[in-house]
Amino acid sequence: MIKTLAKSIRDNKKVAILTPILVSIEAILDVLIPFLMSILIDNGINQNDVGVIYKVGAVLILCAIASLVFGVLAGRTAAKASNGFARNLRKDMFYNVQKFSFSNIDKFSTASIITRHTTDITNVQMAFQMIIRVAVRSPLLLVFSLIMAFTINAKLALIFLAAIPILGIGLYFIATKAHPIFEKVFKTYDKLNAVVEENVKGIRVVKSYVTEDKEINKFKNISNEIYRDFSKAEKIVALNNPLMQFSINLVIILLSWFGGKAIIGLSLTTGELTSLISYAMQILTSLMMLSMVLVMIMISRASAERITEILNEESDLKNKENPIEEVPNGSIQFENVSFSYVNDENKLCLKNINLDIKSGETVGIIGGTGSSKSTLVQLIPRLYDVTTGNLKVGGINVKDYDLKVLRNQVAMVLQKNVLFSGTIKENLRWGNENATDEEIIKACKQAQADEFINQFEDKYDTYIEEGGTNVSGGQKQRLCIARALLKNPKILILDDSTSAVDTKTDSLIRKAFKEELPNITKLIIAQRISSVQDADKIIVMENGEINGVGTHEELMKTNKIYNEVYTSQVKGGNSNEE
Repeated sequence: MIKTLAKSIRDNKKVAILTPILVSIEAILDVLIPFLMSILIDNGINQNDVGVIYKVGAVLILCAIASLVFGVLAGRTAAKASNGFARNLRKDMFYNVQKFSFSNIDKFSTASIITRHTTDITNVQMAFQMIIRVAVRSPLLLVFSLIMAFTINAKLALIFLAAIPILGIGLYFIATKAHPIFEKVFKTYDKLNAVVEENVKGIRVVKSYVTEDKEINKFKNISNEIYRDFSKAEKIVALNNPLMQFSINLVIILLSWFGGKAIIGLSLTTGELTSLISYAMQILTSLMMLSMVLVMIMISRASAERITEILNEESDLKNKENPIEEVPNGSIQFENVSFSYVNDENKLCLKNINLDIKSGETVGIIGGTGSSKSTLVQLIPRLYDVTTGNLKVGGINVKDYDLKVLRNQVAMVLQKNVLFSGTIKENLRWGNENATDEEIIKACKQAQADEFINQFEDKYDTYIEEGGTNVSGGQKQRLCIARALLKNPKILILDDSTSAVDTKTDSLIRKAFKEELPNITKLIIAQRISSVQDADKIIVMENGEINGVGTHEELMKTNKIYNEVYTSQVKGGNSNEE
């Protein structure tokens, strides 16, 4: 885990190394100050030697100023190193998520990935800053202060050692009890983020069904769960402070008692006792700071493990050596293809699929909910890999292509159409970032989007809200189709992506495809038979298998499922008209 996280330090190595050096100098100067104070008291003030007072006083001031300067510099370098480390972690995680296949993404919820990019990274960043600064300064201060204390008076210095086991046992108890609770809390954070994300995305549905109270209770329950767990963990961690204060007060009382007797017995000077009390404060303060570091490490350990999971996750879709860089045409062949989401041949979603689709053909796909229509087409651009069998595009196995090359030639308009915040032009140029205005307008005309775009005040510069909330479902679908067309692909897949448009617009889109895109292979998943009945061939899916293949006329004669769907839709249409 540490090795994986350390890779993200990269360009911040210099400041990460410089911080402990600056901190070390600061610690040495802090340890010198009590020693110089004892000289000032014993040799200057007690002896009424003004010369010693001036000389030692000047050195004290210089040490204090130098300690301040090195402390400030250490703080700046620590902040720069930790912020740079956090930036690199976010970038590394985000870049790795972009490489994930759909099956990799299925392992992590969206809310969990967001929590790992935010809360978890913040925790690790704070822990890293404390490690390179506090975790270096405190041990040095502890060791050097102990050495100086034993140099002054070994017997009284033994008092410090008596406090260490008390603190050690207390800290061990805190660490072992608190860490499991923090682990649980961060998993609950994922649930909280999921509830918020789901509520915000579906706020229109929530309001239309007047279920605000239900959503509030759901949020309240998870929020209270986090509150209870955090309170429980913080109560345990809170024991650290009184334990430290008890140790500090006990040591100072014992030092004052035995030190006072030693001064009366002339075996200890006033300056030395003052130094010992100062070193006691430094030793116990350093122990307190170390305990804070340990607590922060406890909190961040769970976060670090969750971040490492993302960083170590490898995509199960990879390029072969020397992959093919060109897709010759849009032909598609399924050769005895079966597929399972869990890669288990006993839990197949698709079974023994055999298809031969010629380049430029228009193919319709229909079937009931759960018949694996979407799963079938998602295998073509390698969003998932087949479990058994072979899938070829352009006569070549899809696994032999470079992934980017293959996906650039397969344009998909998914069931859940997504538009991003930005202008219509910016959204459309996701299909081709170099597309000219003329190419954009042409694609929109083919997708029957140009007419409604020109009705907007700003036309193609109209701003689209996040998720496309300021356009209708049908408008959103047409914009997504236009975006796909701008890729100029060899294969175009429409996954039920005209469901929100009226039949007339649907017909115009199909007409434009037939007349203007004759060389592109078109796969159209639809619920309405009218959307696919003019296709070169229609595939009927049932329970992950092909139930029938043929033209509209052939299937009307030979396929019971197709005939029943057609009859029900025609009768439903006549009934509505009546």
